[in-house]
Amino acid sequence: MVIEVWGTLPKLDDVIALHPTCCTENFGDYFMRFASLVIAVAMTFNASPVFAQTEDQGGPLIDYGTRFIPAISSRGMVSGPERLASEAGLDMLKRGGNAIDAAVATGFALAVTLPRAGNIAGGGFMLVHLAESDEQVFIDYREMAPASASRDMFLNEDGSVNKQMAYNSVNAAGIPGTVAGMIHALETYGSLDLKTVIQPAIDLAENGFEVPAALHLNLRSASKRLSKNDEANRVYLGGNGTAPAMGTVFKQPDLAETLKRIRDKGGDGFYKGKTAELIVAEMQRQGGLITEADLASYRAIERTPVRSTFRDYAIVSAPPPSSGGVHVSQILKLLEPFPLKDLGHNSAGYLHLLIEAMKLAYADRSEYLGDPDRTAIPVAQLTDEAYLDQRRTIIRDSVATPSADIRPGSLKDLESTETTHYSIVDQFGNVVSNTYTINFSFGSGIVVPGTGMLLNNEMDDFAAKPGFPNGYGLVQGEANAVAAGSRPLSSMTPTLVFKDGKPWIAAGSPGGSRIITAVAQTLLNVMAFDMTLGMATSAPRIHHQWMPDMAMVEPGISPDTTNILEASKHKILRSNSTIGRVNSVQIDDGWFYGYADPRRPGGHVAVW
Repeated sequence: MVIEVWGTLPKLDDVIALHPTCCTENFGDYFMRFASLVIAVAMTFNASPVFAQTEDQGGPLIDYGTRFIPAISSRGMVSGPERLASEAGLDMLKRGGNAIDAAVATGFALAVTLPRAGNIAGGGFMLVHLAESDEQVFIDYREMAPASASRDMFLNEDGSVNKQMAYNSVNAAGIPGTVAGMIHALETYGSLDLKTVIQPAIDLAENGFEVPAALHLNLRSASKRLSKNDEANRVYLGGNGTAPAMGTVFKQPDLAETLKRIRDKGGDGFYKGKTAELIVAEMQRQGGLITEADLASYRAIERTPVRSTFRDYAIVSAPPPSSGGVHVSQILKLLEPFPLKDLGHNSAGYLHLLIEAMKLAYADRSEYLGDPDRTAIPVAQLTDEAYLDQRRTIIRDSVATPSADIRPGSLKDLESTETTHYSIVDQFGNVVSNTYTINFSFGSGIVVPGTGMLLNNEMDDFAAKPGFPNGYGLVQGEANAVAAGSRPLSSMTPTLVFKDGKPWIAAGSPGGSRIITAVAQTLLNVMAFDMTLGMATSAPRIHHQWMPDMAMVEPGISPDTTNILEASKHKILRSNSTIGRVNSVQIDDGWFYGYADPRRPGGHVAVW
């Protein structure tokens, strides 16, 4: 039964003819009740989504049958974790810049407005679709281990991992890559100059901005840790261990000066000169490893993205040293033959298959993934359909396979924390999916005096002790052992999905080890379950990473479903924590749809 309701309401004459007794002084109320009833019936019985207008009207299509409505625009969009930084990126688009200009402006601004994850002393990955050449470029600006780093540097004499050193010391810091990565992207693919795109960040740091609820809550929750470092306490907590109140103006003059040096001298304003000297001085003061030579030698690298398919869609994602692209591809391909939609979204049958696919992917991660500049990473073999067909046979109907019984796959017979993400599309058809990080929330918790910037603690992403879990519980192999000049393995997963050969979705997420599963589920929700971007992003998620053998489920997964899974021998962790924060854009029929994951406060989609 289909009732057209959104073009016009029923005509008065038609209503009177049907209900002649309604013509009273209360007719207006009656008519509105009747119209409301028609709309309610349409929404109940119409087998198709109820749209705000028909396609021939030339506007975007909005499904009012969902509770999660995206932001809409047609000229430019920035979907990110914080309002001021998203708007800084959008301002570049309004100036005639492209998505790469906007991505760089957003990245620098987030270093000011989202210090728990935004950064200039961390690293990340940028995936770019270039409309003019119809190609995808992947920029690796991941941190690197200093030249004096060694395999066992985080081990105590008894062989145990020194977590204090690996998490909260200057030795936890890798050589920062963010500044090099942003400048490489801008100079190679941008259209505006560095002075223009970095200025919003300088203004925010120098003039300050009103503390929003999200920043206040983040600093308050991290205050005990930040107050242990005198400079972090001074910069972020006013020197007294107290987070700035909401609505107060928060200024960061040291960070403004650091950004100005980058503005005036480019990469040399960070990797050489005063900023480099301040970093090295702090390293020497606390017994750290990074030297001026380490900083001067850092380079961002372009790599070949991981490519795969899921049904009629093409997936382009992050290659090693990210594990994200390989394992999102594995999860999608392992599930591809199953009738997922018939099973029902987040049904016990679907979640059983999803959990088992996650286990298989993360088991392979523990063995094969690392820095491709140091170790040969078998990307083609790990994403090979014949290999995944073989691995799929391990998945049993309705019964969980214990993680202890799942080993990394054999390739011998085959041929050949805290992070943040934003997605951008521009009026020219360029698309950027960027994820970057300082690892834990607020990185190492150490601010380099005189710079206003937090050091990362990315060295923990190496396998401090191969075969044993890191700070995110991930078991990693010898391929990711600490080595001088290497880039640690990452889960960051900036991803692009193509439909009919055209960019359709840009997505990514923070969340440490949970990034891969958050991105995979969001994409499955859209591709396999035909959800809108908002619904796909907001739907409850699960996570399993092989070890420990435990499936974490978000609030919103039915207790009946988790009971069935437990009866099927799955170990379930019912958690109040959330899984990832996917900030995405979707391009459809000339319109842009953006959604900022509501799992954390402060997200914003800037539209033009």
